[in-house]
Amino acid sequence: PVTDGSPILRLNRATLAEGERSLRERDRRLAGWMDRVGPVGLRRQRQRFNSLCCSIISQQLAGKAARTIYRRFSELFDDGRPRPDALLALSDSALRGCGLSRMKVRFLRSLATEFDSGALRNARLGALSDDEVIRRLTRIDGIGVWTAEMFLIFSLGRPDVFSIGDLGLRTGVQRVERRDLDNKQIVSVARRWSPYRTVASLYLWKIAHWKESDGTDGR
Repeated sequence: PVTDGSPILRLNRATLAEGERSLRERDRRLAGWMDRVGPVGLRRQRQRFNSLCCSIISQQLAGKAARTIYRRFSELFDDGRPRPDALLALSDSALRGCGLSRMKVRFLRSLATEFDSGALRNARLGALSDDEVIRRLTRIDGIGVWTAEMFLIFSLGRPDVFSIGDLGLRTGVQRVERRDLDNKQIVSVARRWSPYRTVASLYLWKIAHWKESDGTDGR
C-alpha cells in the first residue's frame, strides 16, 4: 500500500486538464508542441489480466502481427476475454496455434498462475504505489519494467509515469529539447513535468511521430 497515506491520483478528464495546464505553465517548448499536435486522451484498459496478456503477446512484434496473434488468442475464450483459469486449461498446442512462441506461452502461463493462485490473486493493484506495482509485476517471467510502466499508465491511469525504456518517449523529449540527450539527461528533463509526466508522455508519443511539413520541427 501507499506508505505515506496519500490518496492515489488517477487520470480522468479533470486531472488530464489540470496536467495540461501545469505543463503549459512549466515548459514553453512543450506548450508549443502541444498546440501543434492537438489534444490527447487516455482510454484505460480496465481488464488488468487481459492488458498484461496483450503486452506479453506484443513484445518484439510489429503492430499488425501482434494484433493478429492477439485476435486469435482472444478467440480461444468463450466471451473473447482471457481469464487466468481458462488460460491455464488450454493446451500448449492451442496457444502455439495462435502464433505464440514457446517462450511467450510460458510467460502467459506464469502470468495466469500468479492471477489464479499466486501473489496477484487477491492483490489490489490499484491501491499500491507505482513502485510497488512495478516490483510485483516484474517478479513475473516475461514482464519487465517497461511493461509494468505501461500497465501503470494504460490500466491504472497513474498520472506521473515516464518510461526511459520507451524509444518513442526518448525521441519525443529530444525533439522538444531540439538536441541529442543521453538517458540521464532525458530523465532530468522529464522530472520537471512531474507530477504529470504521464500527460507529458501522451504528448511525447505524438511528438515523436509528428510529420513536419515546414521544416520548423516545433520551433
